[in-house]
Amino acid sequence: MKTYLIPSIKLSFVLLVLCSVIYPVVVAGIGRLAPGQGNGVKLMHNGRVVGYANLGQVFTRPEYFQGRPSAVDYNAAGSAGSNKGPSNPDYLAVVKARVDTFLLQNPTVKRAEVPSELVTASGSGLDPDLSVAAATVQINRVAAARNLPPEQVAALIKQHTQAPLLGFLGPEKINVLKLNLALDQLAAGGK
Repeated sequence: MKTYLIPSIKLSFVLLVLCSVIYPVVVAGIGRLAPGQGNGVKLMHNGRVVGYANLGQVFTRPEYFQGRPSAVDYNAAGSAGSNKGPSNPDYLAVVKARVDTFLLQNPTVKRAEVPSELVTASGSGLDPDLSVAAATVQINRVAAARNLPPEQVAALIKQHTQAPLLGFLGPEKINVLKLNLALDQLAAGGK
């Protein structure tokens, strides 16, 4: 028994120090090197903070691109998914309602063209980004609401598309808040 007990206690102590002290200090140190020093990147518009680049927000007005739905109503303190599986009848009803609402708001889009990310919440409930396809499917609505040519809105999407990390890790993506701020700047004449 002593043969196993002493090494187990030593290993437990080493892992406790490693996982509870060293790892958090290293992660916090790396976070201080990131943009925003680990506190998020604040986005400013007309001299005031309008949001954070790494947190999703709700946009419901037709002149704005809509992001992913949130299972936690975009509450960063309660980041979580819905925990309902794809066969859950309540979840299916919510997704169907989101699809129907999206189609009402975007009459030029067919049901099969609606990207799943626009009607299903992300795992965190705070996803700030969309795929290029999810932004592209909203072009006609945004362009009509802002009285802009669709080509100009499409060019703005292309301008705000971020390449995958290191050129191959993950998909191309677009930050919804940054894109909507660019739309506001375009409407204000580029001020």
